[in-house]
Amino acid sequence: MKLEGKVCLITGGTKGIGAATAIDLAKQGATIAIIGRRKDEEAIATKTTIEKLGQRCELFLADCAKPEDMTASVSQIGDQLGPIDVLVHAAGGPVNGGLFQITPEDWYAAFAVHVHPIFFLCRAVIPGMQKKKEGAIILVSSTAGIRGIITNVAYQVAKGALPQFTRALAREFADDNIRINCVAPGVVRTAFHASMSEQQKKLNLEHRIPLHREGTPEQVATLVTELVKNDYLTGETFTIDGGLTMRIA
Repeated sequence: MKLEGKVCLITGGTKGIGAATAIDLAKQGATIAIIGRRKDEEAIATKTTIEKLGQRCELFLADCAKPEDMTASVSQIGDQLGPIDVLVHAAGGPVNGGLFQITPEDWYAAFAVHVHPIFFLCRAVIPGMQKKKEGAIILVSSTAGIRGIITNVAYQVAKGALPQFTRALAREFADDNIRINCVAPGVVRTAFHASMSEQQKKLNLEHRIPLHREGTPEQVATLVTELVKNDYLTGETFTIDGGLTMRIA
């Protein structure tokens, strides 16, 4: 898919991986629509960066945990920018706690943010893609959804749902030339991982990650962009983790 003039929607696009993805897609000539919960300094900075590239960027304030917000946002984006060609779901956040520590409210909240928005967003954007006979959807999962990690069961299970959602939709809409893929980042230098203790960071770099360094949001973003552009990839989950998930010991 050539991105020049395409309308790309990125959830969680005001910071971290989402923001880096929005900027990278804009560098390819795309028009950017960002869904975020607040218009803060990070959101404004991302919008400004994209506009300095000569591309249009609009911010839409919405809560990904509210289905009505997702449906309304897609309608607003369609009215202002046109039908959506690319959807990237990068919204999310940490949900800590093991089976007996996490609250039922946090369990449901994990799915409300990481999984449920995809259902409502895809139902809203795919009909337009079907009319064009072209579209790309990228879901941002995590290596936590592939490996077993203690003390964050809800996050793992929610992120683990995304690769299967990817496969299900990829099969269902292949005849419409709508491609769905998934990326699973490992330890990436974002606010998400900033709260790690120095001991945990040292363990990651010295023992868990074969390349002995963290990834960057920009590295993940370039992978997302390539998956959007390559029109012979669908139904796949790509880890980007410095070799973390290939380790067996």
